[in-house]
Amino acid sequence: MKKIKVTLVKSPIDRPERQKLTLKALGLNKTNSSREVEATPQILGMIRKVEHMVKVEEL
Repeated sequence: MKKIKVTLVKSPIDRPERQKLTLKALGLNKTNSSREVEATPQILGMIRKVEHMVKVEEL
């Protein structure tokens, strides 16, 4: 599997609870926090739900 780097660039304040829980499941707590994850279909689906708040880079 290829790895991707996900960075939270916008605050989850005033967002629906479901989007906040998705960010928590991705391991993104604070603004500008990053995490390297495997590009599985489940992870890509989670990223798609919050793509307006994150930046994604391939490694």
